[in-house]
Parts: sequence; structure tokens; C-alpha cells
Amino acid sequence: MCGIWLFYDQTSETTLDYHYQAFHKIMHRGPDAWRLEADAKVNSLVVGFHRLAIIDRLNGMQPMRLQRYPHLTLIANGEIYNYKELFADGKFNQETYCDVEVILHLFAQGGITHCIKQLDGEFAFCLIDAEKNRLYIVRDPFGVRPLFTLQSNSGFLGVCSEAKGLTPLLNSIPDNNWVLQHFAPGYYESYDLSQTGRAKLIARKEFYSIGVSQPEFTSIVPESILAQNTIAENIRQLLTVAVKKRMMSERKIGCLLSGGLDSSLIAALLVKLGQETHLCYPLQTFSIGMGCSPDIIAARQVAEYLGTEHHEIIFDEMDVTNVLDDVIYSVETADITTIRASVAMYLLARYIKNHTEATVIFSGEGSDELAQGYIYFRDAPDASAAHHESIRLLRNIYLYDGLRADRTTAAHGLELRLPFLDQQFTAYYLSLSPKSRQPNQGIEKYLLRSAFDGQALLPEEILWRHKEALSDGVASIKKSLFQVIQEHIQSKVTVDQLQTAVQNFSHCPPKTKEALYYRYQLEKNFPNLAPQLMPAYWMPRWVQVDDPSARFITHYTTDYKKQVATVA
Repeated sequence: MCGIWLFYDQTSETTLDYHYQAFHKIMHRGPDAWRLEADAKVNSLVVGFHRLAIIDRLNGMQPMRLQRYPHLTLIANGEIYNYKELFADGKFNQETYCDVEVILHLFAQGGITHCIKQLDGEFAFCLIDAEKNRLYIVRDPFGVRPLFTLQSNSGFLGVCSEAKGLTPLLNSIPDNNWVLQHFAPGYYESYDLSQTGRAKLIARKEFYSIGVSQPEFTSIVPESILAQNTIAENIRQLLTVAVKKRMMSERKIGCLLSGGLDSSLIAALLVKLGQETHLCYPLQTFSIGMGCSPDIIAARQVAEYLGTEHHEIIFDEMDVTNVLDDVIYSVETADITTIRASVAMYLLARYIKNHTEATVIFSGEGSDELAQGYIYFRDAPDASAAHHESIRLLRNIYLYDGLRADRTTAAHGLELRLPFLDQQFTAYYLSLSPKSRQPNQGIEKYLLRSAFDGQALLPEEILWRHKEALSDGVASIKKSLFQVIQEHIQSKVTVDQLQTAVQNFSHCPPKTKEALYYRYQLEKNFPNLAPQLMPAYWMPRWVQVDDPSARFITHYTTDYKKQVATVA
């Protein structure tokens, strides 16, 4: 996890000191080192990099240039998990031990498409070819690593890992003809920088489409091996491989642990692989909750079963109110469910940063979208509709759960790794029969659970534990986190303000005091950018609810009412 930043405008005479004011807004993403420089080979181009050192702490600094290709410059945020294989296959002369170096070699060997098609990992990068005056911008298929662009009709171009690193540049644009937006996952763009005064877009291409067969992409587990195994064996093998390759790190590894299926599976596989590879330190796991929340209790059971070095972070209502505004600034959205779920994750990441040496953090994001884990999937009209909803959720995950996971951890200088969004694992899972991936017997993610049933990786009651919404699982069973937030906001937004909210905000009009408060905070931090930062509210499909919390879905209501009765 790092931060990249780029500015191009031949009409501007701003200094590096001026650029630093924008560049430093993403310093949290790379607390180990930074560099901001004008590119000597391309006029009016400024590039910057905030580094979190994970691989090759000594020689992996960026902007990266190699002696063999002095005309190429790279700034990259991400991890290339198959970089060793790519170096060996290409017989490249390695100048650093940093994984992203292989991007330069592959590009020099065969161009941008040849390069991208061979990368297995999560990445967002800018590559400058000074000989041809070309700039390439690329983002990984699921948008695990964030990326934003700021462009104007006059040819101004800005690129940054977070929107907050671009908004100060708006003062440099002489008119209002500009667009700040998320760079689309699975795409690359190329620009011609040779024309006076402007960056000219010459190509925009999709190189990966989720849910569509991609036979040209690299496969870690050969198709011939998959064909010999049962579906359950393949699910286990591919998820295990997804975890194993993400253990690539020179920094300590930890794992978020809610006690739900997803994070518990990842933690269990990490422990198993750590024993096999003789990991020289015990795996640290981290759970968070308010007192005896469901997640705290379940995570404690998993940690005892796995024998991890477990940390429990207990927070209260005051903690929520103290960080709420900082959370909204960090996640750069006013989406209701994203902010609710971000509060606990933000507090958890802050604890990890301040009290441990863990830097590379595993988590279970992506499973609900891929394996139909949301409660509302029980209401899908048929298997085909459920399949297409999974694909829609995965294509938009960078706007919601992926965004939350990245921003809350990056705010504290941590790097998040998400095995469930592994390219080969997701491609295989989506290729299975749509009917087999649906909830079964009222149990979501039935296929995934069944694949690990009988393997003794987890206690059976955890493997089959019902879905718990993140913002609900961390709170008391009797009082959800969103109720805590709503009580805090109650006096901060008036009835008159709420009544005029629809007129004041035509895009995603807030309908509750909670939503309006989030919108006020977003507008304060990022004026008039809500349509670009949050295209739509996250809401469940096929059910009629006014609030995105799973607690308002009938099936979930039945489950948690049983829990409340048990506790009472």
C-alpha cells in the first residue's frame, strides 16, 4: 500500500512547493519515505510517491527508473504476486528486489497490453515513456488499489490514489471544465504528451471484465489440475493459493477476525500455511466490538481454536462520536452503509498501527459479493438473477466495501490484502453453476461453507455461523451501531434542514438525518463532488427497505431477534 501522485499541465507555472500542498494529502498511505520531482525528460510533468516499504525496503523507492530503460518512469501502488516467475520466464536483469520492477521489464519487452495481461496482483500505476511522450494509467480488475483522475478540457491531467490529493489542484484550472472521478477498474488509458499544452487521450481500453472468461490471463493453478479435482477440492486449493501468495512480505502479517465465515477462513488458512512455511512469529488476529458483541465472542472462539496471538479492541459510543468526521474524510463518500461499517474498521486499524508491528493485514472482503453472502440473496427470483447480481456487486466493490477496506487501513499506514478477490479464484467460482452458488436451506454462501466442511480448519458452529452485518456484529445485539450514530447526529441536523435536503441535493438526496449529516461532511471536505465520489447509495435488491442495514430484512430480523431473546 503506497500513494501515487501525478500532475501534468504545460500552461501552469506552479512550483514543487505548490504541488507539495496537494501531494502531502496522501502522506498517510506511505509513512516510510516520499519523493516529489519534476520529470526531467517530459516537460511540465511532476510525479510523486509516498512509500510503505513491504518488499525491498532499501532499493524499492519510486519514481522507479532502471539503468536499462532510462526513458521509462514508474509510480505504482500494489503487489505483483507472480513477479518472481515473470523475472525467471523473461530472463530479465533485476536491478532491485521490488516486485513492481517487473512492470518496466514487461512493458519494454512488449508494450502495455503485453505487460498487463501477465500481472497477477493488485495494482494502480502510471508509466511514462519519455521516448514516445506517452503516459499509461492502469488499475487492477477489482479496484483493490484506489485511483482517481482529474482532467480538464484544456489538457490538464492529475492522477492520485485518493481524491483528497487532487482537490487542491482545482485552483490551478482556469475554468470549470474539469472532471474528477474514480479511474475504472480493469481499464488502462494512454495519453500523448507531445502536443503543446495538453495531455491528449489516445486510447481507453478494458483489459479485464469480471464474469467473462479470460483465458489469456496467467493462471497459478493450471486448468489441467482443476479438471482432475472435485469442485470442493478446487475451491479449497484456489483459496489456499490466494492466501499463500499474498503472504509475500518483509513486514509482519496480521489478520482481521470478526468470527464470521470469511475472516475466520482466511485466518485459519494463514495459520495452516504459516505452520507449513515455518513462519517465525505467531499470527496476530484482531477483533473489535462494543462489550459482548457477537463478533467479539465468535472471534475469541476462533482465535482459541487456531492458537493465534489475539487482540480484542473494545470501543464505546464516545469512540464512535470522536472519529465519525475523520472516517467520512478518510473514506471520501457519504454512502450510509459504507460509513457505518468504516467506523469500527477505522478504530481497529488505528489500534493495530499504534500497538503492534503488524503492517500487512489480511481481511475477508469480497466473499459476500462473490459467494452471495448478503441476506437479500435469499430473495433472488432465480439463479441467473443472483449470478448477475454477484457480478454487479464485484464490479462496484471499489465504491463500497473495497473502498472502506482500503481507506480505513491506509489512513493508518497499513496494507490490506484480500484473498477472496484473487483473479483465478473469482474466475473459477463464477464459472460454476449459478444454481450451486445460491443460498441453500436458508444458508448463504452454502457452497463455500460446504467446500471446507469436515476439514477441521474451523469449529463447525463458526463454519456455519449465519451472516452478521459488519456494523451490526461489532455492536451490542440490543443496540446496533447505526442507532448509536443516529443518536449522536440527532441534535446536529434540524428538521427544517432535512425537509429541504431533496431540493438542496438532487443527486442521491438524503432522506434521514444520518444521511444528511454524512452529506454535509462530504460537501465540507469535497464541495460539489458527491456525484463523482458516490454514484449511488448501496442498497439491497429484491427487498423493500428504506435503510441498508441487514437488520431491516425479514430473514435477518428473525435471526437477530432469536439472539436478543437468548441474551435477555
